[in-house]
Amino acid sequence: MTSTVEYLGDLRTTAIHLASKKNILSDAPVDNQGKGEAFSPTDLVATALGSCLLTIMGIKARDMEVEIKGTTAKISKVMGSTPRRISEINITVTMVNSFDQKTQKILEKAALSCPVANSLNTDLKQNIRFIWPS
Repeated sequence: MTSTVEYLGDLRTTAIHLASKKNILSDAPVDNQGKGEAFSPTDLVATALGSCLLTIMGIKARDMEVEIKGTTAKISKVMGSTPRRISEINITVTMVNSFDQKTQKILEKAALSCPVANSLNTDLKQNIRFIWPS
């Protein structure tokens, strides 16, 4: 097992990662009857994509012996209706170091092939932009 999730009431859950015992609190968003006091489940999906992109890019960077520590991803999601679902995830990845074009393309390709990106429905628009320092 990976995790357990417990419903705490009032549209809130806590998830426990079994290996590390770390927890994540989630709350229904304000636009869906919640308080919006923590990540919503759909926030976690969008955030997982950003985290996965950076992790896979980090693996490739380590293999290539280049440093990307400090790179950030800014994430936003767009909700659709009928059915209510995430229709679009927008991510801007801001790199801290610049590399030659070949290295940049290899890192971008690695990021875009992350397992979360490959697991999401193909109808979900994934708009990923990379900003490299000049």
